Amino acid sequence: MSTYMAKAGEIERQWYVIDAAEQTLGRLSTRIADILRGKHKPIFTPHVDTGDFVIVINAEKVKLTGNKWDQKKYYRHSGYPGGLKETTYQKLLEKNPELIIEKAVKGMIPHNKLGRQVFKKLKVYAGPEHPHQAQQPQELEL
Repeated sequence: MSTYMAKAGEIERQWYVIDAAEQTLGRLSTRIADILRGKHKPIFTPHVDTGDFVIVINAEKVKLTGNKWDQKKYYRHSGYPGGLKETTYQKLLEKNPELIIEKAVKGMIPHNKLGRQVFKKLKVYAGPEHPHQAQQPQELEL
C-alpha cells in the first residue's frame, strides 16, 4: 500500500464561518490555521494546499487571557535604522481589529510559497456581517 498524495484537481473546498466573539485568540488561531492548511481532512498532504476557506466574523470581540490586554505588543520595522515601531493590543484593536487575528494565524502557517497561498483563503471581518453569502458557508463551532 502506497502513501496517498492529494492532487490539486481532486480537492473539494468548503467555506466555514467562525464567530470570534468571546474566543481566546491563540486557541482560535490554531484551529483556523489547521482548517486553512487542511489538517482536519484525511487527504492532508504537507506540500499541497488541501485546506478550506475560513471567514472570521466579530474579530473585534476576541479576548486575551491574563495581562496581555496591556502587555502584548505588535512590532513592525520600516527597514531604516531606528525604524522599529511598536503598538499595544488595545491600540491595534481600536485601529484595525482584523489585523490581530491575521497576524496570529500568519505566524502559525508555513513561511513559504505554500503559506502565502494558504493565507489568501482567510477572510476576517470586525463586525458580524460578511459579503460571502453566495459561497453558502457553514457555521463552525469551536
